[in-house]
Amino acid sequence: MNMTPKEIVAYLDDYIIGQNDAKKTIALALRNRYRRMQLSSELQEEIMPKNILMIGSTGVGKTEIARRMAKMMNLPFVKVEASKYTEVGFVGRDVESMIRDLAYEAINLVTKEYEEKIQEDIDKEVIRKIVEILVPPLPKGATEEAQNSFIKTYNLMESKVISGSMDEKIITIELPKKTHVEIIDSNLPMDMSAVSESINNMLGKMDKNKIKKDVTIATAKKLLRLEASEDLLDKESIKEEAIKRCENGGIIFLDEIDKIASGNNNKNQDPSKEGVQRDLLPIVEGSSVHTKYGQIKTDHILFIAAGAFHVSKPSDLLPELQGRFPLRVELNPLDEEALYKILTSTKNSLLKQYQSLLSVEGVNLEFDDAAIRAFARLSVNANEKAEDIGARRLHTVIEKVLEDISFDADEKSGETITITESLVKEKLEEIVKNEDMARYIL
Repeated sequence: MNMTPKEIVAYLDDYIIGQNDAKKTIALALRNRYRRMQLSSELQEEIMPKNILMIGSTGVGKTEIARRMAKMMNLPFVKVEASKYTEVGFVGRDVESMIRDLAYEAINLVTKEYEEKIQEDIDKEVIRKIVEILVPPLPKGATEEAQNSFIKTYNLMESKVISGSMDEKIITIELPKKTHVEIIDSNLPMDMSAVSESINNMLGKMDKNKIKKDVTIATAKKLLRLEASEDLLDKESIKEEAIKRCENGGIIFLDEIDKIASGNNNKNQDPSKEGVQRDLLPIVEGSSVHTKYGQIKTDHILFIAAGAFHVSKPSDLLPELQGRFPLRVELNPLDEEALYKILTSTKNSLLKQYQSLLSVEGVNLEFDDAAIRAFARLSVNANEKAEDIGARRLHTVIEKVLEDISFDADEKSGETITITESLVKEKLEEIVKNEDMARYIL
């Protein structure tokens, strides 16, 4: 991913307001991944990723930064919740399953890339199979005249299939008979994972029978494409490239890490929390994890942890784990101006989403600037009086104002509805003023 830090920040600016320190740190971490890959293999081994710990209350953009990174990068990326894991020996997910999830993502990513590279070959193979159904091959020993006639008919039929003029015609195709469902479960222990892989391979070898299906040519193109790509893809090369991509470019976003911090003051802490931290330590430090695709070394995987740290503090984490997240970024709480910009300056903002949804019913929805300011102001007030949930409060506030309009939208087709400041105040001001009502309604 050859994007400069400035380009990464500019991309994130389209979707996330403020939080410049976090964006800068993330951009530098990603750029350093690219820089490292340009060095000699000896130096590459020495340069370790600088893992990041993002600290900030809920709704300020921690998870959104991760979500946008995943879309922007062409690297294996998984987002996991630290609170979902349990210590080895307890019932639940073990921390190694996040590496297996990352390997699975890498395989999917590389498979798509390889499919794009051989797209033409796949298309040719699909067209060949369909045309051979429409124009069966001549028997051996056919006359030269019959062969010339066959070639003309074949070429004519091929051009018709390619152009799509025969898409509605029904043909009979043969497909592999799938009598089993492949078991893919990253949560299985290493031994069980190997057993499930053996079962999948055994059942796959038994599925040599084919079934006949009557489908349109348009549907046949889709169904045969899957079979053609299976035949043409080099599975071993994909596996090798995916493991390499996973080890050198993989990123794991570890959300809710504060939920596994066990401070001294918290007497009712779950005893397995410290166990999860201990299990997490070797993976973040660097170890080998067995997956169905092979061993994956975690030394150069970048970990980005995030948490609100309302109850606990980063210092409540194990000292060894703290040391593995040297870069710390604090995300700022969102004020009225930030919430206003979230509604007006971001791509695909909440207001644009509601306008698009109601345009399906033929309703043209417009927002006065004063109404947008009122949304931001009332959201900040609600956050101050109840729990501070950041930008997520906007969802609740806007939904409350638009509830009746959205409910009656089918009767207002062709109308233009303008949301004014007075409408926003009428719907929300009393609720926000009453602290008890605000806690339950907003």
